[in-house]
Amino acid sequence: MDSVLYQAFIYLTAAVVAVPLAQRLGFGSVLGYLVAGLIIGPLLGLVGAETTELQHFAEFGVVMMLFVIGLELEPRALWAMRHQLVGLGGAQIILTTLAIAAIAVSQGIHLSVSIAIGITLALSSTAIVMQTLDEKKLARTDGGRSSFFVLLMQDIAVIPALALLPLLAIPGLATLAAITGDVEASQATETQVWIAAQTPLVASAIVLGAVGLVGVVGVFLVGPLFRYISHSKMREIFIATALLLVIAIALLMSTVGLSPALGTFMAGVLLANSAYRHELEADIEPFKGLLLGLFFITVGAGINTFLLWQSLWVIIVLTLSLMLLKFAILWIVGWGFGLRGRTQLLFALSLAQAGEFGFVLLGFATQAHVMPRPLAELLGLVVALSMFLTPLLFIMFDKLGARLTEVMPEHDDIPIDPDGKVIIAGLGRFGQVVNRLMLTNGHPTTVIDGNAETVHRMRMLGIKAFLGDVTRPELMVAAGIAEARAVVIAIDDSDKAIKIVENIKKTYPQVHLIVRASSRHDVYRLYAAGADDIVRETFDSSVRAAKYTLRALGVHPYDAERAADEFVIDDRKMLLEMAEDWDPRLQVHENPALLARMRAQNLRIERLLRGEADGPPTGKARGD
Repeated sequence: MDSVLYQAFIYLTAAVVAVPLAQRLGFGSVLGYLVAGLIIGPLLGLVGAETTELQHFAEFGVVMMLFVIGLELEPRALWAMRHQLVGLGGAQIILTTLAIAAIAVSQGIHLSVSIAIGITLALSSTAIVMQTLDEKKLARTDGGRSSFFVLLMQDIAVIPALALLPLLAIPGLATLAAITGDVEASQATETQVWIAAQTPLVASAIVLGAVGLVGVVGVFLVGPLFRYISHSKMREIFIATALLLVIAIALLMSTVGLSPALGTFMAGVLLANSAYRHELEADIEPFKGLLLGLFFITVGAGINTFLLWQSLWVIIVLTLSLMLLKFAILWIVGWGFGLRGRTQLLFALSLAQAGEFGFVLLGFATQAHVMPRPLAELLGLVVALSMFLTPLLFIMFDKLGARLTEVMPEHDDIPIDPDGKVIIAGLGRFGQVVNRLMLTNGHPTTVIDGNAETVHRMRMLGIKAFLGDVTRPELMVAAGIAEARAVVIAIDDSDKAIKIVENIKKTYPQVHLIVRASSRHDVYRLYAAGADDIVRETFDSSVRAAKYTLRALGVHPYDAERAADEFVIDDRKMLLEMAEDWDPRLQVHENPALLARMRAQNLRIERLLRGEADGPPTGKARGD
């Protein structure tokens, strides 16, 4: 226990110290994690043999990241991206693999080993690139989206890569593994051995069956499961269920020899239309962030310093040559697909490294007797060093990109933003009317409600709603608050509404907030919290009733409308003035300024009753 606590203390301390410092210096969190791992591992020796095992655990952060990415991509949107995926991504993978393999063959390396090297080094780091793009607010630029297409295609390509590697096996390496007792290189799981022993038709059927099972679970079982879990009203059980889902899918994919990351990505895509999408994303996000950080630390801590210093110049030359080659190929591919200026530069620089799946493929290639272990360890250092240098490439982009212009790519027209620019919190009658009016006027919405049965009923009626607690800032982030132009808070709990307003205004002051209120007292509190427009739920209906009453008394419809409009303007002005004087620490009778406003309003009403003109009120009001 002491050892576990000590290791946890070391890793957490390294992250807490190094990452904020790296962020402050403008290097990004990824470089901070890598440097932290390098310091506590090779330099100070505070961590050691457990790093490799911990890295296998931390790789689950990549799995979770792809699950979250999948949640943000509906199958329809993914199909719409097929040209970018196959075009940009496919061209990059094929050209890079062929170029690296040709160079390796020219150096006397066996053809099958050269192809394995090409496949491994053609991939880029999804974890580092997506994390850095998000941090630098570049993920939704044209260059960032083009990079995303390539990374997504690379993740998909892991499946055929894993299927191809065993076909490249060199018989002599299997004999060498048996002679030297290299257990790790000569063993696979019993299930994988059994599947490999079957006929190709049976093995393919098992793999496709596993993929189909993921689809069936995602489409038919996840909804009822989470609806049942939500009745417990226990957030920790919901989080445990979300983790169970991701782990179960990853385990199933690993059992049949497929990439667990790709399996969870598929599950995320299938759940992108689910009512639980935003709640799942908000629950998984903290675990994903911690595990990704741990993964980067283990990459830095796991560097083989003996081999690194022994072959330092070879590794440096190989790494820089690889990154220069990939940059050139990406530049050409980007040019061919219409990328220009800053977009082309970001696309080429961001993907010039090798990726975390390189460690997976190198390990698999060693186990499948495709590549000798010493060569795999050398290439592993090249992969790690290229990842280590990636944050510096983004710094280079910041310097060079400022001199270039942003040019729209010809083919990059597929949005990957969240569905709605308007978020509606609350799906009662109030929220439903707002939602219908937005949709009929062509404005997409993201609707969130905390009641599972309400969400289920609305979805049965064709209304696209999501389950979630809107008071949680992380859920609003998952719902796309950073891109939203307006948020309508339609819930009937004033305390929760005020909490939401305060959370949003603190982090996203540019978002326009329209909030439902049930009383004048709520209007005062919401005004103080920073709400932009406050709607008293009974005010408009009461004014309409008064207009009908005036017409029933014989008042001309035009005069009734004018009287109602003047009343609304006057009431809003008065309410705004009172809100400015309202003090939450004082009762009404203890607030002299507020009492003075109320007395002035009463005098104004008395003058109106006596027929004395008071002049048209002026000023903008926030409350109805």
